[in-house]
Amino acid sequence: MPSFPLTDGSSERLQAIRTTRVSDRPPMALTGSAVRAIGLAEKESYGGSVHEVTRRLTPPERYHFGRTLAPLVAPQFDPVARLARDEFRLAARTPDGPGAIHLRRAGSGEITATTYGPGANWLAEHAAAIAGLEDDVTAFPALAASHPVVRQLARTFAGVRMPRTGMLFHRVLRAVLEQKVTGVEAFRAYRKIAQRFGEPAPGPGELLLPPDPAAIAATPYWAFHPLGVEQRRTQALLRAAQVAARLEECPDSADATRRLTALPGIGPWTAAEVTRIAYGDADAVSVGDYHVPNTVAFGLAGEARGSDERMLELLEPFRGHRARVCDLLAAGGIRAPRFGPRMPIRSFAKF
Repeated sequence: MPSFPLTDGSSERLQAIRTTRVSDRPPMALTGSAVRAIGLAEKESYGGSVHEVTRRLTPPERYHFGRTLAPLVAPQFDPVARLARDEFRLAARTPDGPGAIHLRRAGSGEITATTYGPGANWLAEHAAAIAGLEDDVTAFPALAASHPVVRQLARTFAGVRMPRTGMLFHRVLRAVLEQKVTGVEAFRAYRKIAQRFGEPAPGPGELLLPPDPAAIAATPYWAFHPLGVEQRRTQALLRAAQVAARLEECPDSADATRRLTALPGIGPWTAAEVTRIAYGDADAVSVGDYHVPNTVAFGLAGEARGSDERMLELLEPFRGHRARVCDLLAAGGIRAPRFGPRMPIRSFAKF
């Protein structure tokens, strides 16, 4: 297995990682390691007209609730999901119908998963995966040991896992909206679309269900303009919505990537953003990202700038967990130096 020497600046980057405090406050994203047993108890009730299922999950030692679930919540207020220190809520359109899941962490560390609605059984069955408890990192420590920065990051963020939702179109919506715009623009458009097309989710929490693909597909492209989405992204979204049922049938990340990238307007970057969350794909690298190649080049080789080709070269020793390494670099606060101006924030609704 190849090993990485300490390049110029590695000691400074390692020191920054060592002083990083893994806070319980939910961050923006990230991933982690290990697998444990789940599913201690289950009950069903039919309070009123809402089907409710409760399941108890036992996370592994050092499991980090907030950092694991943060990628499932869009910043700047998400109508579909909520994350607090010890609680997480998500509304979903499951194969069995609409539903919602509430994860609550007790002082003992045990997680109670309560699900609601026609999709309650489906969500209860997938609760452990959504919480990241089925993230298999057994091979990762040996890979991480080959690079000092990755090794330290893997230790620091050992309790952070990769969630797997098993739901594809909701992630397609977010990923398409994030194409080639700032986060502020993307999250604003996502919030408006979720509020425009969302319906009340079952159970408490006042969540909205993700937009129905059929409703998206039936909407003319110009109706998205006031919501902050120009024609190019809208057309990509409409194409995905029209074949959403077939996309949801994809058995694995590879098949989903193949079908997604066959759609005009959806490339490797968007597919990776989708499969990393929908399938928990720890190897889904966001090729074509504005920042990630520079972050990888700087974090692994001390180089201020990196191309997609250089990024993939540096990540190759971690194949199978390349996206995990990218997430760990971001978690550790490793950022390449910035030389140019930031991308301006625009409002397509005003064009």
